[in-house]
Amino acid sequence: MLTITQALHDRIVAHARADHPDEACGVVAGPAGADRPERFIPMLNAARSPTFYEFDSTDLLKLYRDMDDRDEEPVIVYHSHTATEAYPSRTDVSYANEPCAHYVLVSTAECGNDEGPVSFRSYRIVDGEITEEDVKVVEEY
Repeated sequence: MLTITQALHDRIVAHARADHPDEACGVVAGPAGADRPERFIPMLNAARSPTFYEFDSTDLLKLYRDMDDRDEEPVIVYHSHTATEAYPSRTDVSYANEPCAHYVLVSTAECGNDEGPVSFRSYRIVDGEITEEDVKVVEEY
């Protein structure tokens, strides 16, 4: 199960809405080994695409060095789907290289940039196998 604060949930959703019609992407880092998302890190979708996301390789290298310095790991890797449901595509699965991370997908297909319903779902993706998990939103840890 993914446990996430309301504030982090809202920041991920806001980023997805703001970048619509392009896919948004980012990471929420947390203390190594704790499985507790804490630090919101929105990233630039280098592909600038409504159907595809890609982390900029230079930004990604900086992010991993920074997490290393802080003794953190990527607890959540998130991105949005702008026209389809919040379910990992084949491309998403092929990019999933963090076996301990929660892969969060937010679908802005219904609301676009506006307030309105979004689908917020979390998955574990290990060795190409997708397993959906419950999401528990809490006020604080």
